[in-house]
Amino acid sequence: MTLIEAAPGLSDVSVAETTIGDVRGDEGLYHYNRYPATDLARSSSFERVWFLFVHGRLPDPAELDTFVERIRTDRVVPEDLVALARTIGSTPGDHRPLVDLRTVLSAAAQYTGMRPLWDCDEDTRRDDGIRLCAMVPTLLGEVHRAAHGLDPVVPREDLDTPAHWLHAVTGEVAGPDETRAIEQYLISTVEHGFNASTFAARVIASTGADLPSAICGAIGAFSGPLHGGAPDRALDALDAIAARGGPAMTVADAGDVARRWARDELDAGRRLMGFGHAVYRTRDPRSELLREVATRLGGRTAELAVEVERAVVEVLAEARPDRPRYANVEFYAGVVMDRCGLPREMFTPTFAVSRVVGWTANVLEQARDRHIIRPRATYVGPPMDPPV
Repeated sequence: MTLIEAAPGLSDVSVAETTIGDVRGDEGLYHYNRYPATDLARSSSFERVWFLFVHGRLPDPAELDTFVERIRTDRVVPEDLVALARTIGSTPGDHRPLVDLRTVLSAAAQYTGMRPLWDCDEDTRRDDGIRLCAMVPTLLGEVHRAAHGLDPVVPREDLDTPAHWLHAVTGEVAGPDETRAIEQYLISTVEHGFNASTFAARVIASTGADLPSAICGAIGAFSGPLHGGAPDRALDALDAIAARGGPAMTVADAGDVARRWARDELDAGRRLMGFGHAVYRTRDPRSELLREVATRLGGRTAELAVEVERAVVEVLAEARPDRPRYANVEFYAGVVMDRCGLPREMFTPTFAVSRVVGWTANVLEQARDRHIIRPRATYVGPPMDPPV
């Protein structure tokens, strides 16, 4: 058998067909089904987009109302699973919320009765998917609050998903501006092609395993700083630039300070978190959207971010004129989430609140294909010893 030699990381290799969406990196756009994703973020509710991922079309008003009511019911987690979440969250040690969530979800099949995908019909898989996605914000809120010694928060039936998420973490009902900002962030990050976490979920789904197992695999991949774990690090970079400039630094001064900082980071061989993307060869449309959101919310951090972005992009262009790099989704995501009252440790989990909808759509699509994903590796070690 002749093996097909793939590029490192399977870059530019198509391994499946999908109707969920696509990322067109050379053009600087991406879409969900037939709809440009950033258009949906500007005009739709999160639940309306969630319906699109479940049913492959946008709902009419009556269907949306029914769907929203179902989500609000499904976000109430079984008591035993809540107790497990709080036990894990309150365990002594340095907590990483996504690691805690992954641990809790590993027991979700047992507590909810979700069976292997191989043994379920399409309707059951879809029902399990909606329920699991609805539970994730609740469970993340529980592990976070338990880790900080805070009382549990009972899910409110009158809150849509973005408001529910902010309430689950902070215990407070956010204002409409903050809720809409988080909603636009969630919509813009539901799905983004065959990234590492999505591919991990599909590999597990191809074995016929249960849905929570596939989502646990996705979370494991997603928690890495080269994938979803960068929004807080990007905000750390803004803090470092502000510290270098000192308390007297004005927003107008930020560009010069950021240029010096970026050159020092590159000279030290460090990666600039929040800049560059594996797919986009032009500006990241998610970053463009979130810049709008951050600017609308206002505040010194947003103003600083705009100046820093401009300066760092210039430095990166000087360093690699052949490969321009721009701000990616993480850069402004941290600014938006910070402005909306979320603690930094919950930035990447917020990403997961939306992306679990995309992971689940990919898992269910993969479950319709009864072939296991089983690539080969090229052996480059020492020759095998002769048989004795």
